[in-house]
Amino acid sequence: MTTSRARTPSKKRATTKDYPPLCGYRLMWLMVMFDLPVDTAENRKAANDFRHELLNFGFERCQYSVYVRFCEGREQAETRIRRIRSELPDGGKVYCLYFTDKQYQGIVRFDDRKRVESPQKPCQYVMF
Repeated sequence: MTTSRARTPSKKRATTKDYPPLCGYRLMWLMVMFDLPVDTAENRKAANDFRHELLNFGFERCQYSVYVRFCEGREQAETRIRRIRSELPDGGKVYCLYFTDKQYQGIVRFDDRKRVESPQKPCQYVMF
C-alpha cells in the first residue's frame, strides 16, 4: 500500500524580477563613499577627477566624499559599479552600497540640528 503525500509548496525567495517595475523594493539607490589620498598634487588631481566622474555618471553629492544615485534596479546598480571600478584612482578606499527605495525612505536627516524631510525619489519618466 502506497501513501501519497501532498507536497507543500516551498517558499521562494523574492527577487527583484518578482516585483512590479516601479515597486519600492525593486527601485534602488547606490551610494559611493570614498577616502582617497590627497597628500600630493597628483593624488589630489586623481581624487578630483574621480569626483567629477561620479557627477558625470549622474551621482549627486550628499557630503564631501559621499555620493548617491537613483537606479531602476539591482542590475542597473551593478552596471554603475562596474563603471565606477573602471575609474578608480590608485590608493584609498571606495565603498559602493546599494539599497532599496523603501529602505532609503526611512532615512533620518538633520541639518544644523533641525530634522529635514526625507528626500523624494526623482521622477522616473518625463513626457515631452
